[in-house]
Amino acid sequence: MSDAYILGIESSCDETGAAVVRSGEQMVSNVVFSQIATHQPYGGVVPELASREHLRAIVPVVRKALADAGQTYQSIDAIAVTQGPGLAGALLVGISYAKALAFALDKPLIAVNHLEGHIHAVLLEERQKGNHEVAFPVLALVVSGGHTHLYLAEEKGEGWSYQNIGHTRDDAAGEAFDKVAKLLALGYPGGPVVDRLSAHGDPTAVKFPPSQLKHRDRKDRGKPEDDRPRFDFSYSGIKTAVLRYVETHNMQPGIEARKKALSEITKPSWQDYLAHCDKATLDLVASFQRTMVEDLVAKTLAATREYEVATLFVTGGVAANNELRQRFERDAAMEGLPVFFPSRPLSTDNAAMIAAAAYPKFLAQEFAPADFSAEAGLALSAR
Repeated sequence: MSDAYILGIESSCDETGAAVVRSGEQMVSNVVFSQIATHQPYGGVVPELASREHLRAIVPVVRKALADAGQTYQSIDAIAVTQGPGLAGALLVGISYAKALAFALDKPLIAVNHLEGHIHAVLLEERQKGNHEVAFPVLALVVSGGHTHLYLAEEKGEGWSYQNIGHTRDDAAGEAFDKVAKLLALGYPGGPVVDRLSAHGDPTAVKFPPSQLKHRDRKDRGKPEDDRPRFDFSYSGIKTAVLRYVETHNMQPGIEARKKALSEITKPSWQDYLAHCDKATLDLVASFQRTMVEDLVAKTLAATREYEVATLFVTGGVAANNELRQRFERDAAMEGLPVFFPSRPLSTDNAAMIAAAAYPKFLAQEFAPADFSAEAGLALSAR
């Protein structure tokens, strides 16, 4: 079969992305318009503002992706767009534009699950390196600001089938990073700043109790795979523990002083944050990150043993965290388990992963019906 060039569109949260990928294995262009500056004053994503920014950015972002790829609207073979999960209003911007393009150009339209996109970010880059062999079963940890999921994946026809064997019961790991950073006046998005600052603190200074999940999630009861072990996560407790630590150690005056000092810097760097952090804050940040990383690594590797996994993928925005990567590489190697990550640019939301995930559907001619719409809570399940 001749090469297929797929235009991917991603608008599930606060980044407008467009990319062109050739035959699921070569990223020809990848453009991301970030909304960080818009949401920074609020310390988190404001859904209404996100939708408005997507409306402003989507046309120029798609044009640039096509231009960078040396393609035109007419020369691409198909259009792929994120259907969910994500913010409903944000998803609708991408879907409406993709539908209009597909109709006007008479091109096939492919609906993609955002979570499957994150998994295909790893596959895309491995194929670009010439690595086309993946040993199954694969366990994929998708860990980001909105998601913390474990998927057991097997090959099925042109694509993959997925079984969820673990998810967060409350907050996603990336959300916990951002909320703790907001509490400590460390900016938004907080994950990268926490990661940098952690290297300057004592990770054993504050003892956080591990989350204890003694019962099945009510949402999972009655499912066919009930008899198999699950590996769920919970991060609301550690957020509360950090808040209590701040209160009992009288850290609020320091937080207010840091907030005031950094408000006078237009675009503070992580070095600016470091300069305005005392030892107690750095130790708290390092201890928080260590606890998060240990929980993610321990539960994921326990799942690989239980399900006799051959390959591990770690993907999503939190997969860019340095300590998380190092711990997975070290601990997985000790068990003889190959572990793969996307590059940092493809860890966060992007459209190249959407176009790559669409390619097996393109081969199978799994095209979206004209009346499909956004699904904010879309699950990733067996095909």
